[in-house]
Amino acid sequence: MKRKVSLIRFIVAAIVLIMMVSVPAFTVFAEDAEETVEVTSRFYMTFWSLLPPIVAIALALITKEVYSSLFFGIVIGGLLYSEFSFEGTLTHVFNDGIVASVSDPYNVGILVFLVILGILVNMMNLSGGSAAFGRWASEHIKSRTGAQLATFILGVLIFIDDYFNCLTVGSVMRPVCDKSRISRAKLAYLIDATAAPVCIIAPISSWAAAVSSYVEEGNGLYLFIRAIPFNFYALLTIVMVIFISITNLDFGPMAVYEKNAKEKGDIFSGMKHLAELKEENENPKGKVIDLVFPILVLIASCVIGMIYSGGFFDGETFINAFSNSDASVGLMLGSAVTIVITMLYYLLRRVLSFKEITECIPEGFKAMVPAILILTFAWSLKGMTDSLGAKEYVECLVLKSAGGFEYFLPGIIFLIACFLSFSTGTSWGTFGILIPITLGVFPLTNPLGIVSMSACMAGAVCGDHCSPISDTTIMASAGAQCNHVVHVSTQLPYALTVAAVSFIAYIFAGFVPNAFIVLPVSIVFMIIVLIFMRKIMLKLRLNQVTEKTMEKAAERASEVSGEE
Repeated sequence: MKRKVSLIRFIVAAIVLIMMVSVPAFTVFAEDAEETVEVTSRFYMTFWSLLPPIVAIALALITKEVYSSLFFGIVIGGLLYSEFSFEGTLTHVFNDGIVASVSDPYNVGILVFLVILGILVNMMNLSGGSAAFGRWASEHIKSRTGAQLATFILGVLIFIDDYFNCLTVGSVMRPVCDKSRISRAKLAYLIDATAAPVCIIAPISSWAAAVSSYVEEGNGLYLFIRAIPFNFYALLTIVMVIFISITNLDFGPMAVYEKNAKEKGDIFSGMKHLAELKEENENPKGKVIDLVFPILVLIASCVIGMIYSGGFFDGETFINAFSNSDASVGLMLGSAVTIVITMLYYLLRRVLSFKEITECIPEGFKAMVPAILILTFAWSLKGMTDSLGAKEYVECLVLKSAGGFEYFLPGIIFLIACFLSFSTGTSWGTFGILIPITLGVFPLTNPLGIVSMSACMAGAVCGDHCSPISDTTIMASAGAQCNHVVHVSTQLPYALTVAAVSFIAYIFAGFVPNAFIVLPVSIVFMIIVLIFMRKIMLKLRLNQVTEKTMEKAAERASEVSGEE
């Protein structure tokens, strides 16, 4: 532990020293941008604008503790912005960072949505609906493969929003996966892999609305739909989830957690503080409909809420209303209507009393506090990078590299989007930065424009999928009730495998921008890679079994010789 603390101190001191003497070497000057910007710090629009999220991510992986890591990254951003002024750092971190992120109308809507979801999930559990579904599923799902595929199918069906997807799928499938001895780390991966990757290829989703908002009026949803066949990361992630569910392939740190779950029944791998969260409500009045009905109402209400925010009831068409919708407002209003209907439903069914329903309100809020705290810090960290000109820095890099690498540009955009989304923890913010640049480089009539736009979307989802400070990753951990850093570390090898294949696919698509050719080839290549990984894992397991057998034989031989 002392060595770890000393290492962290050494790294921090080295970073500060390097920043003091070498800022010009990493600078992309504001004059290179198309618009004149006000430089607020000598670190503005330099490589160091990406330092706060890099430090936060590194510390999270080193210390296995996300709250202090995020806060330390925020402080680093404040120090850079104020140029190491104590007063400037204090005001920027709290006034411009934490307070500004919490008071942002969009963020407030998301927080309200999360709190209502927490209350709704608590009511569904207390009503016995989750337990009833677990009993029904245990009768029909007899294998680990069936439980994983059921989680995948439910994740695909709930395509409206990734937050809603993570919390709902987690609440419903936890008891089913627990009975099938599937680790919480694997459940968190299945949830995360069917949240953003599904939403980014669903035309009727909050993600489609977000992407459409960054494209000129009238073309947003049309371009989104055209880009779906080229969204290799999302499509190949779905292929991977199906493959590993059927074959029970596990590699990297995930293999350890799955081994503990299968052989010892330890789905938490010894994490007792998380084991305390495992509850089953055996309300005898609960039925499967008590779980299904609120979910269906929530889906319908959220869709209506989103088209309402887009002006559908003021005369807009459904497509235009959904494209122009405000996901925060729509989800907040939809969830508010749902919780009222659900309360009335449970009272009429006499599953819950009025007192029990009111008790669910603070309990649901408490369940969401860890996720809300992490989200608040993640949003504040994004505010730090914005104030340091990270967007403009990346924009200049992309524009400078666009000239001589036209056919390689989809692959380059994919990598840049991955890095930016991973560093900032926001895929939507990455859309806002890169999609306008991509459309500026390629006209809409150029086939590479669709491929590059899709590469931007795929890279944003990939970085979001890998990042410890991503809100979707946080929600997946909360939905599965899995340690957040464990979820990130076990998911990373899976996500990077798909990312590597996707990068090759985008290089290929740069020369052959035809989805009917590139997509099938990419899927076949993905399956070949997974089959190769499976053979490696089977060989490793065979070697381990052989070693154990030889050790036991040697022990037996020594015992026999001792007896003689």
